[in-house]
Amino acid sequence: MNKQFEVLKRSRDLVLKRIEGLSLEQLHIIPEGFNNNIAWNVAHLVVTQQLLHYKLSGLNCLAPDELIEGYRKGTFPTKDFTEEEFEEVKELLIGLPETLEEDFEAGIFTKYQEYETSTGFVIDSFESAVAFNNLHEGMHLGIIMNLSKLV
Repeated sequence: MNKQFEVLKRSRDLVLKRIEGLSLEQLHIIPEGFNNNIAWNVAHLVVTQQLLHYKLSGLNCLAPDELIEGYRKGTFPTKDFTEEEFEEVKELLIGLPETLEEDFEAGIFTKYQEYETSTGFVIDSFESAVAFNNLHEGMHLGIIMNLSKLV
């Protein structure tokens, strides 16, 4: 599992590096042909990781409920973050993988509710959730990379 956690942390570092220097306005631009923006994708990564690992393990998520409701699968950007709000999202993006690893090592993930993803992959354990989440993170890193070229 250590490698899986390393992949997650590295992916998050790559996201932050890619958006570094972009203005708040650029983070919220939805280019033609897209249905979301960079800011939505960053928040969506935080939310999805929490839902896949904590909620489906029967535990409380560590991200605020309003963030979860606004950026879960099936949502679209409805408002812009303030500078302060987006800084908080970035702090969660970077900090939560470390907490996840600590919680795993503490043994809190003892059960898991099976979940079929929109891609048809069935997640049936915490370990498969971590692996799938890393795939999901890579997909959204690619989207963020593309969006950053257009803003």
